[in-house]
Amino acid sequence: MSKKKPNSNGYVYSTDPGFRLEDESTPEETLPPKQQKLRVSLDTKQRAGKAVTLVTGFIGSADDLEALGKQLKTHCGTGGSAKDGEIIVQGDQRDKICAWLVNKGYSSTKRL
Repeated sequence: MSKKKPNSNGYVYSTDPGFRLEDESTPEETLPPKQQKLRVSLDTKQRAGKAVTLVTGFIGSADDLEALGKQLKTHCGTGGSAKDGEIIVQGDQRDKICAWLVNKGYSSTKRL
């Protein structure tokens, strides 16, 4: 018996000329820093009481989000991750992150 798994999206064939699979979506354009409206906040929910700094509101590709997250983590000297449209930096780094973002040209950063 073959161990190959079929395509998991469930579509076999479509006669509709306008039919498109979800994988064919256009990549999201990354806005320039002046147009980004980022929010910097402190979060402790579902993290066993540990504080993390969240940067949300980034509009752009996942690669650009990862690059920005890496730069922020390097600047703060801490760990974290960038996924699901938000950047998570360990610890209360709100002041450092806000100052760095304003210095790099991100115009409207909000500290919550």
